[in-house]
Amino acid sequence: MLPTIIVIAIVAILIFWGVAIYNRLVRLRALVKEGFSGITVQLRRRADLVPNLVSTVEGYAAHEKSVLNEVTAHRAEAANAGSVAATAQADNAFTGMLGRLMAVAEAYPDLKADDNFRQLQSELSEIEEQLQGARRYYNATVRDLNSSIQSFPNVLFARPLGFSEAEFYADADASIQQAPKVSFDAAQA
Repeated sequence: MLPTIIVIAIVAILIFWGVAIYNRLVRLRALVKEGFSGITVQLRRRADLVPNLVSTVEGYAAHEKSVLNEVTAHRAEAANAGSVAATAQADNAFTGMLGRLMAVAEAYPDLKADDNFRQLQSELSEIEEQLQGARRYYNATVRDLNSSIQSFPNVLFARPLGFSEAEFYADADASIQQAPKVSFDAAQA
C-alpha cells in the first residue's frame, strides 16, 4: 500500500511539474506575440503620420516628388509584413526613406520653421522612441522564451508540446535599432 501511494505521489508531482512548465511556456509565447504586436502598433502609428509629413514637405519641396512618392508608397510595408524578418527589413527600408525625407526638409529653412512641420517632426521623434522601446521589449520576451525552451528540463517538454524558438527582431543593418537621424536644431530655435 505504501509503495503505491509513493508512486501515485511521484506521478502527481510529475504531472503538476509538467503542467507548470507548459503554462510558463504558454505565457512566454503570449508575451512574445504581445511584444511583436507592440512593434506593429508603433509602425502603424509612424505610417499614419507620414501622409501629413509628406503633404507638409510637398508644399515646400514639390520638385522632390520622387522621394515623396517613394515614402508614401512604402509607408505601410513594415506594419503589414507577415514575419518578424520581413517586418524588420521593411522597417529598416522605411527608416532610411524617412531619413531621406528629413534630408529634403533640411534644405528648406521655411519648412523647418513651419509649426505644422515641427509638430510632425516631434511626433515622429516620439514614435521612433516608442518603437525602439517596443523592439527592446520584444527581443527581451524572445530571449526569455528561447532560454526557457532551451533549458533543462523544459527542453524535454517544449518541442513535443509544440513550442519552438522565436525569431529576434534584428537585421544585418544595425541602423534598424536606431531612430532615423533627424535634426531638430531649427525646431528648437
